Amino acid sequence: MTAKPLLTALLPLVSDLSRDLPDQERYRRLLQAMRGLLPCDAAALLRLDGEWLVPLAVDGLSADTLGRRFRVSEHPRFQALLSRPEPTRFPSDSPLPDPYDGLVDAAHVDLEVHDCMGCPLMVDEHPWGLLTLDALTPGQFQSLELDALQAFASLAAATVTVAERIEHLALRAEDEHQRAEVYRQASGQDKELIGQSKTHKRLVEEIRLVGGSDLTVLITGETGVGKELVAQALHRASNRADKPLISLNCAALPDTLVESELFGHVRGAFTGAHGERRGKFELANGGTLFLDEVGELPLTVQAKLLRVLQSGQLQRLGSDREHQVDVRLIAATNRDLAEEVRNGNYRADFYHRLSVYPLQVPPLRERGRDVLLLAGYFLEQNRSRLGLGSLRLSAEAQAALLAYDWPGNVRELEHLIGRSALKALGQHGLRPKILTLEAADLDLRAVVPAVQLATALPPVGAALPEGGLREAVDDYQRQVIDECLKRHQDNWAAAARELGLDRANLSRLAKRLGLR
Repeated sequence: MTAKPLLTALLPLVSDLSRDLPDQERYRRLLQAMRGLLPCDAAALLRLDGEWLVPLAVDGLSADTLGRRFRVSEHPRFQALLSRPEPTRFPSDSPLPDPYDGLVDAAHVDLEVHDCMGCPLMVDEHPWGLLTLDALTPGQFQSLELDALQAFASLAAATVTVAERIEHLALRAEDEHQRAEVYRQASGQDKELIGQSKTHKRLVEEIRLVGGSDLTVLITGETGVGKELVAQALHRASNRADKPLISLNCAALPDTLVESELFGHVRGAFTGAHGERRGKFELANGGTLFLDEVGELPLTVQAKLLRVLQSGQLQRLGSDREHQVDVRLIAATNRDLAEEVRNGNYRADFYHRLSVYPLQVPPLRERGRDVLLLAGYFLEQNRSRLGLGSLRLSAEAQAALLAYDWPGNVRELEHLIGRSALKALGQHGLRPKILTLEAADLDLRAVVPAVQLATALPPVGAALPEGGLREAVDDYQRQVIDECLKRHQDNWAAAARELGLDRANLSRLAKRLGLR
């Protein structure tokens, strides 16, 4: 390869180094220029994060690839690329499985044999990540000079260095630490927040904003949206990140044990209290206490919690001794606590003390193509569990995921991918190298929006039920509300949002119709 084409490809990227570009755009331009100079069917930029490789940008690979997290030890090609400082070109007949088998964005193609090459990105003489190229045609890379890829790797390393330094200059030192903690994958892969939609990015920015404070945060959202993950991210973004995060599911305990779990007890405080025991508040001292399903707390416990939050002092059950604690509280609920206050089921003073900073987690149906990234994350998890070379979604399956309403949110998606992968695998006599999930494997039943239920109304002129027009309208309203509640698993706040009603108005209407 002559120097002129290489220089022509590199010059715009060198110019980009002095421009203030979003990281995603900077990486996209890098891959686009590389594919123009080194013809291939797919390219990717991955960051090394502990024992994982995290895709930052892909070109020519399926959308769900960005949601996958590749454990290096499970992918020998990645291991080989990271073991050498210079580019590596694999033979077309290499027996090593390729991490991208089945992921190249080509219709009706299952990759079995193809060309693959890659190069580590070195920043400060340490491996930062990888650049990879894949081709569907065997032998396509044999005539390419590895010097061109090395040049791109050097420029890519400069690009990521510039991106990191721009971010560093834009934030104060403590803000940099908080943002790094929010996005950190590290060893706890189950703690990662994945998404690129505007609503998800707003949530991450709010986490970064309030994470560094000691404000009490009330996380709200439908069942299955990931409220616990948000609580974990808030703790990691705080100055208490090196202190314990203690969690308690308030709905999992009978009322008689909640107080003991929170405040502890002394010997003889109640039947079965054979010794002294610290509660969750004392265990979380210096750190964070996360109360999940806080809407289930009894009124008596709410009053005692309010005192602890205001003064930092508590008494163990059966004791008069005061214990001082320093705890940041994060709470979560899928209930409408303001409505519970109006109904007399929740203390107003406790509610206002909890909701110093309310944080709404968006439902999955409002996050657009994030569903494909999350699907990719769960696909890679199940690929590893099932011992498959590749686990992917067909184009029809991806469309089905995007069209579905997700009443159970991310948790429903996680269970769906695991169940569908296992069922699809069971339909093969021999274990396939590439397992593709079709729309039929997902078995997603279409969700009919409430507005479409109008077609279910009896035609004009049909006989009215006994009671006349009023009873006919009431029947229709019962049908609409009942169907909506089923879709949202009896979450009244979510149903009210879909129906375009105030939560209190929906509650009153449901009572009149005999639904509550």
